[in-house]
Amino acid sequence: MRRPVLLVVAHGSRDPRHAATVHDLVRRVRAQRPGLRVETGFLDFNVPSVGAVLRSLDAEGVRDVVALPLLLTRAFHAKADIPAVLAEAPPRLRIRQADVLGPSPLLLAALEHRLHEAGLTPADRSSTGVVLASAGSSDPEAIAVIADVAREWRHTGWCAVRPAFASASLPRTEDAVRELRELGCARVAVAPYVLAPGRLPDRIARGAAGADVLADVLGPSPEVAQVLLERYDAARTPLLTALGA
Repeated sequence: MRRPVLLVVAHGSRDPRHAATVHDLVRRVRAQRPGLRVETGFLDFNVPSVGAVLRSLDAEGVRDVVALPLLLTRAFHAKADIPAVLAEAPPRLRIRQADVLGPSPLLLAALEHRLHEAGLTPADRSSTGVVLASAGSSDPEAIAVIADVAREWRHTGWCAVRPAFASASLPRTEDAVRELRELGCARVAVAPYVLAPGRLPDRIARGAAGADVLADVLGPSPEVAQVLLERYDAARTPLLTALGA
């Protein structure tokens, strides 16, 4: 029996860097799992749309799909938008929605990777305060997850870790930078907890003007690609079991 197709469901953006980064990430996923068919669909702004990809797969005779939300928290898009789009798929398709990417130890490893690329060394850890800067959400569950990630990360030896949000929630990145300065951290780093460039990551970057270090977005890091494959494997197992495979 063929493995289910992995459909990566991205939000989409008017910023061309967003789609380019998503495609780079998908290429890395393919490289890490040769033989797995991976497709990409967007909810808005970019093509192909999720619906168009699903119709194309159906026309080819594909029957099993794992739809994976390219999201770090389980907020409105994962709870409402994506299920609504999947519900409109051709009825012959058997679709299972995978979990969102976060939280995951691999994402913390990706954040560390980006901070090291930005110039921090292991020796800087105990004297550096980190702002975990996310896009933000009006969903309390999503905000609580970001706060939990910040607390977990703090226990790995950083001077302090504070969550911040580019929209919908407080504090903003610049407020968290200021708080870490007042706390007495020798240096302050901002780690964007976002997957791809765009309007909100740019807002995070502007808020990081008073920091010493600004890391890049998570993007197509090997750790993020590995999380995608873990979520795919977890979702495909019940699907194959139900089919008697």
